[in-house]
Formats: sequence, C-alpha cells, structure tokens
Amino acid sequence: MAKAKEAMSKTLYGVHPGVAMVEKWVAELKVKTGRSLEEWITLAAKEGPKEEKARRAWLKTKHNLGTNSAWWISERVDGKGTEEDSPEAYLNTAAVYVEEQYAGTKEKLRPIYDELLRLGKSLGEDVKACPCKTMVPLYREHVFAQIKPATNARIDLGFALARHKGKLPKRMIDTGGLAKKDRITHRIELKSVAEIDAEVKKWLRTAYELDAQ
Repeated sequence: MAKAKEAMSKTLYGVHPGVAMVEKWVAELKVKTGRSLEEWITLAAKEGPKEEKARRAWLKTKHNLGTNSAWWISERVDGKGTEEDSPEAYLNTAAVYVEEQYAGTKEKLRPIYDELLRLGKSLGEDVKACPCKTMVPLYREHVFAQIKPATNARIDLGFALARHKGKLPKRMIDTGGLAKKDRITHRIELKSVAEIDAEVKKWLRTAYELDAQ
C-alpha cells in the first residue's frame, strides 16, 4: 500500500512550492542563527516548554527567532512537519493527505475529487496539484483553483478570479478572498459528479488562463 501511494504521488502530484522555502530555510539556518536545525531541535527539546505553542513563544522571545523558524522548529521537536523537508518526503505524504481528506463519511465525495483533479490537470502540462492537509490546490504560476471537501456532502471548488472583469454565474459564491487578499476569491459547491458541468469546466479554464496573464 505504501509503495502504491508513493507511485500515485509521483504520477498525479507535484511538489508544493512551500517545500523549496523550507529547504532554503534549513540550509541557511546555521549561518543565520548559529545552530543547525538538528541543534535547535535538541536545545528546544531539552530546555524549552513541553507544549508546542509555549515552545514557539519561547523560541521567539528567548532566542529571537522569527515566527516561521519558531513554528517549524517547535513542530519538529514533536516529530511533525518533516514532510516539508524535501521533495521526496512531500511526495511520499501527498497521496496520504488526499486519502485522509476523503476517508470515513467523506468517502462518497472521492469520485467528485477524482474528476476535478482530472479536469484540472487536463488544462495543460504546466498544471501541478499539490495536496495540503485539508485541500488540494492547483498551480500554474500561482494557485488558480483548489479542491476542498467542505462538508460530508459537498466539495467546494475554489477559483482565483481577482483578475476577472465581468459578470459571474449565480452559483459562483464570493469567498471574501478579494478583501482578505487570498488567492481564492470565489467557489462553486459540488455535491455530485453530475454537477461538474460545462459551466464548471468553463470557469476552471478561465481561472487557469487568468494565471498566465
């Protein structure tokens, strides 16, 4: 099963852009702070608070680390976050994220997800699907859409439409993303594969094309 999921990840999914940021952080940590990641983990585990949130605050206030550094080090003390440390680690975890999103009561949503993923990747060879724990963003240059199991009965297909000028269909729901400066500004609710109609396909392609402008 593990080998099957790894093969699936390498076939369906691309490496999340955040992985390169973490790799760069790890490589530069010793020079910038005087300690390597392993040395920070050892120190925090030995001298820092046991609770992760308190440990983050301790790393920031006592050791003057930035928010991201404090967060990432604190996670790794508890053995979390390592899936972001390399492309290989991420791809090994990507399919697991998806399996967990559509487990249990959300299992019936999996055919909707599979069809949306197929459609998204069919838009062009430059499309990458990069699973996170709670959703699967679709990237071109940036995130142009995302597939998220919002409830046990519904997937929300989100679109990055900040650059779109003109009317939108009634079924397109404003997420408030434009005001919050989020990439995803609108969404369509989908409860069955049959609802993935020509209109959904049109707006998925529109979001994809807007990302190239």
